[in-house]
Amino acid sequence: MRKLKIILEMIKFEHTVFALPFAVMSAFIAARGLPSLDKLGWILVAMVGARSCAMAFNRLADAELDSRNPRTSMRAIPAGLITKSAVWIFTLISAGLLVFAAWRLNPLAFALSPIAIAVIMGYSYTKRFTALSHFWLGLALSISPVGAWIAINGRFDWTPIVLCLVVLLWTAGFDIIYACQDVNFDRQHGLHSIPAKIGIRWALWLSSALHIIAVLLLFSIPHLVELGTFYYIGVGIVLLIFIYEHAIVKPTDLSRVNLAFFTLNGTISLVLMVLSIADILL
Repeated sequence: MRKLKIILEMIKFEHTVFALPFAVMSAFIAARGLPSLDKLGWILVAMVGARSCAMAFNRLADAELDSRNPRTSMRAIPAGLITKSAVWIFTLISAGLLVFAAWRLNPLAFALSPIAIAVIMGYSYTKRFTALSHFWLGLALSISPVGAWIAINGRFDWTPIVLCLVVLLWTAGFDIIYACQDVNFDRQHGLHSIPAKIGIRWALWLSSALHIIAVLLLFSIPHLVELGTFYYIGVGIVLLIFIYEHAIVKPTDLSRVNLAFFTLNGTISLVLMVLSIADILL
């Protein structure tokens, strides 16, 4: 239990809140109401397994780099709080949980589960060769609404694809903000990120542009599926949070990056989920 607690702290288990609400929102839209509790339960299991697998593997892949970076040197593996073998076991169990949940949902979800694992684990190596690693992270999280839609309906559709693009752009945008903290370290160690490549000022402008496009895509979704007032209120709140997020992070002041990255983006996904579900049910 002590090792499990250390691992859950290491992978920031509470940050499952980023992608999970989009999966739940997609499930409700796909079902046009309350999904069956059985399917909803297995979607949650799949999401927890996927996110836990991705983050644990990321900590394994980055252990050596984390030990060199003053900002991350006290993470569990470089600090010697947990062994790599224990984290490997947790990673494999989490991946198995995702595959098992997908098998319980439907054949298409099960068939696509290995691809999902490849995408979410592959992200950990992208910053070694491309500055577009932020978009790969976005892709990894954007699987969630598509996977939930497939879990409910057993097929692809345009609505989850648009939601997928929203999550991809939203994630890439806030990950660019987060990467601004490590510009000097990334340049010194040959790692790739957009802030390291084009500078913090231009990176923040790009992040803003990505979030603007994400909001426009959110406004387009009611043209694909019936959504009303509560949904539009949710999108309006998301827009206001984006404006605040980009107002508090400046090229000359990165002291509030954690607020922008963790608190505000967690709020975005939760607000949009709650008001979308309210719109569908009420």
